[in-house]
Amino acid sequence: MDAPSLLLRDLDADGILRLTLNDVARRNALSAAMLSELGSALDAAGSDPDVRVIVLAAEGPAFCAGHDLKELTAARDAPDRGRAFFARIMTQCSGVMQAIVACPKPVIAEVSGVATAAGCQLVASCDLAVAAESARFSTPGVHIGLFCSTPMVALSRNVAPKHAMEMLLTGDMIPAPRAAEMGLVNCAVAPDSLRDTAMEMARKIASRSSMTLATGKAAFYAQREMTLAEAYDHAAQVMVENMLKRDAEEGIGAFIEKRAPQWEDR
Repeated sequence: MDAPSLLLRDLDADGILRLTLNDVARRNALSAAMLSELGSALDAAGSDPDVRVIVLAAEGPAFCAGHDLKELTAARDAPDRGRAFFARIMTQCSGVMQAIVACPKPVIAEVSGVATAAGCQLVASCDLAVAAESARFSTPGVHIGLFCSTPMVALSRNVAPKHAMEMLLTGDMIPAPRAAEMGLVNCAVAPDSLRDTAMEMARKIASRSSMTLATGKAAFYAQREMTLAEAYDHAAQVMVENMLKRDAEEGIGAFIEKRAPQWEDR
């Protein structure tokens, strides 16, 4: 029999694509194979007009345990002690995280279990995140002599510097309610309402113009890296181009005429 897919895909009638990590035995670790499947799925979803929103979920008690430490350890048997493999896997992982940000479709993490190291990075890289109250988060590299340097990039762009450094320096587990207070996730909800909460959020977003969402997402991440003046210049240019789009004309007209807009996603 064929081995089960590491990543399950399910697209519903509302245009919500659920990508579910499905390597329960390895706690949904970001192995080279998992990263390859996830990267391919994100690339395909980004250009698929039927996909409006992506929900990233996971099977089993762990959302994602980060890199596969057994896979990394096995690479040490190479003559270069694993250097080439380590460089390749870190580049691959960083590429997937950047693909989430670059994807024109909003990506929502639905976190039902533990998210550690690069798994925490995965949550932080998503545009939005909903967690079960029982979920926990950590960047525990310091416990094993390996500072979570790449998870630090996404983490430090989501939470305040001292909160990020607390997680990185102590490696402590952060409960979901605290993660919500810190801004790592949008909210922490009862486990039995997690999926409904994430899907309700996804459906609300999916009902908007996909052109508008893609425009806004790209502008949001671009302006974060600019000075204040540069950010306003960029945002003003984006607004001008957005105003000239068909869906902006339709949306404003619908608001004035007190009717529901009819999006054409252009």
